[in-house]
Amino acid sequence: MAVYLDCAATTPPEPRVLEEVIHYLGVEFGNAGSRTHAYGARARRAVEHARDQVAAVVSATRGEVVFTSGATESNNLALLGLAEHGLASGRTHLVATQIEHSAVLEPLQALVRRGFHLTLAPCTPGGWVAPEAVWDAMRDDTLLVSVMQVNNETGVRQPLAEIARRLGDHPAYFHVDAAQGFGKELEPLRNPRIDLISVSGHKLYAPKGVGALIARRRAGRRPPLAPLMHGGGQELGLRPGTLPVALIAGLGKAAELALAEAPRWAEQCAAYKRRLLAALEPLGAAVNGSPEHTVPHLLNVSLPGLTAEEVIEALEEVAAISSGAACAAQSQTCSHVLSAMGLRDERIEGGVRFSWCHLTPDVDWRRLADGIERSRRQTAAPLSAR
Repeated sequence: MAVYLDCAATTPPEPRVLEEVIHYLGVEFGNAGSRTHAYGARARRAVEHARDQVAAVVSATRGEVVFTSGATESNNLALLGLAEHGLASGRTHLVATQIEHSAVLEPLQALVRRGFHLTLAPCTPGGWVAPEAVWDAMRDDTLLVSVMQVNNETGVRQPLAEIARRLGDHPAYFHVDAAQGFGKELEPLRNPRIDLISVSGHKLYAPKGVGALIARRRAGRRPPLAPLMHGGGQELGLRPGTLPVALIAGLGKAAELALAEAPRWAEQCAAYKRRLLAALEPLGAAVNGSPEHTVPHLLNVSLPGLTAEEVIEALEEVAAISSGAACAAQSQTCSHVLSAMGLRDERIEGGVRFSWCHLTPDVDWRRLADGIERSRRQTAAPLSAR
């Protein structure tokens, strides 16, 4: 069976997380909203404990964590939830980057259709957005700045600390889509100037279907978010509906493990990356994204003479990889991230993403290299010889 190397799309569940989820599915199955018996009380305690566990990763407080279905919902709540305040205050300018995930870009476009103005800061050839480019895009009426923590296609870290420093006392809210970095790159998200952080459970060994929005208080006040749905008042009135206790407990456990073990996991991932690069470099692989700025668990490369589809097919029985963002794979469109980096068409068309975690077994590296070489020979052969 092929080794799974698409952890940027979703991670395998951590066994200790899975154990927690099963416990709250089969044993402690109470509704956290039930206030008349012990089952509900225990479920409520589990939710609040998970809230503490998630908050601890970014040095937030329990009251700043809103549970959602995942980072996409969190992004929508953070961005669209500020619309009412923006219109009422006359602050209708938004700043983001050209390399954001569609889960950020599409809500921003929805705001543009409602009369907001959007500026997208350009990307450097190395795959990050220069802090000065973000600052140059700012205006007096800027409501929001949204910059991802780690790019989902290239693994390039974005300079959050410097962007936060430049924002300083500007009233604009600073939102970070942390789907690829929460629990893996700890320090950047602890910056108190970051007002809103979107978290995805299934990128951190927790189940699919759970995430969080961390809404930090600034000067004692929460960001003025308005709910997108109504009908229950849960989660500070921002996200109605019965809480999925088992999924939330799983996310909490994953956050707890990450806080304790992230450095060790990063070392394991960095060693894995070195082995992968050693297998790919003799094949002429070109790394997309500045290597010194990339996280240890993700690599985007182009292999000369092969499209992404040809590489994926060549490795079908060796390694499960992707050509970029999993949710955009069905569109078969050119990567907007690699395009924003100014790469040549052949580099963009050949870009493939390898991503792994501390649970990933080693690949047969010789077999991986042989598969790519064989595909390259077949692609180069005249039609009559195939």
